[in-house]
Amino acid sequence: MTLPTSDAEVPAFWQALGLPGLADVHVHFMPPRLLRKVWAYFDAAGPLVGVEWPIRYRWPDEERVAHLREMGVRAFTALAYAHRPGMATDLNNWALDFARTTPGCVPSATFYPEPGAAGYVAAAIDAGARVFKVHLQVGGFAPTVPELDPVWGLLADAGVPVVVHAGHAPVGTAHTGPEPFTQLLARHPALTAVVAHLGAPDYEPFLALAEKYERVALDTTMAFTTFFDQFMPFPTAALPRLRELGLAGKVLLGSDFPNIPYPYAEQLAALARLDLGDAWLRAVCWENTARLFDLR
Repeated sequence: MTLPTSDAEVPAFWQALGLPGLADVHVHFMPPRLLRKVWAYFDAAGPLVGVEWPIRYRWPDEERVAHLREMGVRAFTALAYAHRPGMATDLNNWALDFARTTPGCVPSATFYPEPGAAGYVAAAIDAGARVFKVHLQVGGFAPTVPELDPVWGLLADAGVPVVVHAGHAPVGTAHTGPEPFTQLLARHPALTAVVAHLGAPDYEPFLALAEKYERVALDTTMAFTTFFDQFMPFPTAALPRLRELGLAGKVLLGSDFPNIPYPYAEQLAALARLDLGDAWLRAVCWENTARLFDLR
């Protein structure tokens, strides 16, 4: 297989695998004002970023949607995340409206530990939300705080997945790492959760959680790229476990588009360079996410 070296070569990548396109579980669309603030934080190499991180796709929404479609990304999320009280409901309304007018976008929502969280999460599910996003690092809270216990229970009962930034990458905090997430799963073992960035840098403990819990999966976001590997390389000895999990439906393509400092194609080339087989690439790049969201 020829590895894609530019975004123009991405369609040839998935076509060679016999796929109908790509499904990306970790894409960000946010209200423009909020996204500009996020980009400014990356530009300043803020304390939760820690390194120079030039945003590659600093484009308006419509241009980024068009680019995803040109590459053949048939399904993608619009992950926003609340970092303080009182903002989740507005974010959810924006994201759900965005999905209604954007073919291919999986209706997305978020929450924060605050009074009323279970109510607006239930309302978002009723309005069509099919995936939630929580960023423990940016939000600065533990997943086990009492305010979130009914929220996790609601999501577990509904079978709605939540993408959780639970790992220390790029900068660890008191509430990131495998320990708090392990405590959460002990309370809510039926939770459908997707661990962002394969749980980097604590890859193996998060692999173990995906092996143990039926509904826990991992996304590939930024993992194995040249940029990410210089800071947090994946242990070569764990690749057989990653292969088995992928073939079992528990590894999903994620990219962090548009907030990446390299071409989208690099994420796909990085996965292909692992040489885990075409069946694994098909599962990760389309089949596993298609199954999670019942894509046709």
